[in-house]
Amino acid sequence: MCCAGYTCSKHLLCVINILYMMVGLLMIGIAAWGKWFGLVSSFQVVGGVIGVGVFLFFVALAGLVGAMKHHQVLLFFYMIILFMVFIVQFAVSSACLAINRQQQEELLEVSWNNSPNTQRDVEKNLNCCGFKKVDFNSTCAAACFPNRACVPCADKIQAHAGEALQFVGGIGLFFSFTEILGVWLTHRFRNQKDPRANPSAFL
Repeated sequence: MCCAGYTCSKHLLCVINILYMMVGLLMIGIAAWGKWFGLVSSFQVVGGVIGVGVFLFFVALAGLVGAMKHHQVLLFFYMIILFMVFIVQFAVSSACLAINRQQQEELLEVSWNNSPNTQRDVEKNLNCCGFKKVDFNSTCAAACFPNRACVPCADKIQAHAGEALQFVGGIGLFFSFTEILGVWLTHRFRNQKDPRANPSAFL
């Protein structure tokens, strides 16, 4: 069997957790960068991404420490949390890949109506106004608005949203399989005996 030994399992588990830590730090960095440069003004969006990044970082840190020390309790809780993350991520990724155009439009319209900050960001970045129609009697952050040359944002958002959902769904599905690999590897590693330990000691 590939990577059957204690040392190989330990090193592979460490590599997986270092990868997760880097992804967590990358999420935190991208969210902070977007907020700093004004690309995203919604605190809820930035806070949510940073929160997920911090959570992933600490889960990976617990897995890394547990693997390095062969700590049974840490490895057990890490395995349980990673399995729950796998279930949620697999479900969300499958939903992203399976959602059709009409469902996308309904979700986008609900999100649009419930987030004024996101509306301003989208209007400014995509140079459009309103969701399905342009109201020139209201305010809009787009550069085209003073010239009354704006088009509704729905079609532009839809084009970007379809690509984004496919991309996010594919990446999420890929990482969900690495998580189930991590769960299996952790379960296996917990039951392996450290060759340098006292043979009469308990696991």
